[in-house]
Amino acid sequence: MSTEVPLLNVQIDGVWLQFPKGTRVIEACSKAGKFIPRYCYHPKLSAPGNCRMCMVELGMPKMGPDRKPIIGSDGRPEIAWIPRPQISCAQDIAEGMAVRTDSPMVQECRKGVMEFLLINHPLDCPICDQAGECRLQEFSVEYGQSSSRFLERKVKKPKNVELGPRVTLDAERCVLCSRCIRFMKEVAQDDVLGFVDRGGFSTIACHPDKTLESNYSLNTVDICPVGALTSTDFRFKMRVWFLKETKTIDVNDGLGCNIIIGSREGRIYRITPRENNDVNSNWIPDSHRLNFKYLHDESRLTFPMVSGKRSSWAEALTQAVNSIKASGNLAMVVSARLTNEELYLAKVLAIALGITLWDVLPRIGEPDGILIPADRNPNTSGAQILGLAGSEPGRQLPKIAEGIRDGSIKGVLSIGEDLTKCGLSPVDLGKLKSLVVVDLLPNATTAAASVLLPGSGWAEKRGSMVNIKGRLQRLNKAVDAPGEARDDWEILNDLATASGSALSLHSIEDVFRAMAQDTPTFAGLNLSKIGDLGLQLDPKPVAAVSSTATV
Repeated sequence: MSTEVPLLNVQIDGVWLQFPKGTRVIEACSKAGKFIPRYCYHPKLSAPGNCRMCMVELGMPKMGPDRKPIIGSDGRPEIAWIPRPQISCAQDIAEGMAVRTDSPMVQECRKGVMEFLLINHPLDCPICDQAGECRLQEFSVEYGQSSSRFLERKVKKPKNVELGPRVTLDAERCVLCSRCIRFMKEVAQDDVLGFVDRGGFSTIACHPDKTLESNYSLNTVDICPVGALTSTDFRFKMRVWFLKETKTIDVNDGLGCNIIIGSREGRIYRITPRENNDVNSNWIPDSHRLNFKYLHDESRLTFPMVSGKRSSWAEALTQAVNSIKASGNLAMVVSARLTNEELYLAKVLAIALGITLWDVLPRIGEPDGILIPADRNPNTSGAQILGLAGSEPGRQLPKIAEGIRDGSIKGVLSIGEDLTKCGLSPVDLGKLKSLVVVDLLPNATTAAASVLLPGSGWAEKRGSMVNIKGRLQRLNKAVDAPGEARDDWEILNDLATASGSALSLHSIEDVFRAMAQDTPTFAGLNLSKIGDLGLQLDPKPVAAVSSTATV
């Protein structure tokens, strides 16, 4: 039984508002539209109150002899202001509290804090990776001074320090906010960072005999408010203001962390987490954010091939349908890394070709207890909803493999999977009369393909997926596919049309609309309704696709 949180009356810059008990002062000010500058404060971490940038004036109701608030002519309590400024990040609101966020005292305090922070800070903004995203740079413009009164020598600290395999420290830029220390202890559960030395010589360092090698270490770069912690992979690669940012989701596992892809001129330069409290909070594993370079691999499949020779798309699609139809008994293996729309069209294609034996390849790993689940496929739930995977994904794969070996299966459609990972060998694949493959990179299956069709990577297409929590999320296109490679949904749609499907689909929105009509779980939805943060589906989705409506 939940207990309702009481609301407290708080005055912010002369306006009385109500906030739930337990709200921090800095959060209440933010909700009231009053931004409080900060360095050490982060809403998902504890509040140490050590940067002092968020100081405000606080006051409480004046109390009369009867220990009751003195009420003014406006019917509100009269305020007794505390003579010294107070930090707002570590202070909870109280009934009758008053806050001044921009008084002369507050302005003077912020200027003083900025002056102290800049005493030893290097003037290297033009070469700093954080330029364009730096809170110190931003606040120095608003609260800093044009000149410095500090005439002594600046303290020199270590530069280009490798804290771990993926994070590089420039200690001179550090403002000692301790965000990285708290993140590693409280979220990553790896208490490896701390302060060493004292006074102006204090700096961040790893504990003796330890390095910053956690799979979540790059999150410290995200939350660093200055340019102290930088990504070794991204540093000096691209100015952030040149990057096009695309909101999408990660496809390395079944959770589907919300991310932002930073790209320019068709190339991805970095991936950063995007806040979604229902999925991944503000974080993402390092292994996931760095797993994009294969999309730019020089060996990418960029044109269709028939019998090992380059072909046109028209010829390849015709040959694929003719050869697969002439093969006889057929099977299909699809990837649970495909979008819902692609899986739906794969089901349409299978029905059009009379295929009744299909499955997806499961990928299971050890969960890390933070953000990485056991299911390493991003759309197993979608495959189950659409009827392409049972309650135990992969259960039909041994039957498919045995049918290929004994010759009872003559043709196979492989969409996004290497069949050698399904228990088959290149010798087994050589027994097939027809092997139609849609994939990104060369592998043993593409080498054996009678028809090879180059598809698009996850960052090169739009669509939707359902994560392990039953949340429908949207995948957005950040870059174009290379060469003649096409969207997988377009390839599957053309194959289905050539195989006799009566559907008339011209866009990804059309595909979702058709899928929603045939699948009760998606009824009434479209890509726009999913939104940036996704939609929670029925916890027990109905797995059904109408065969009569798709052929």
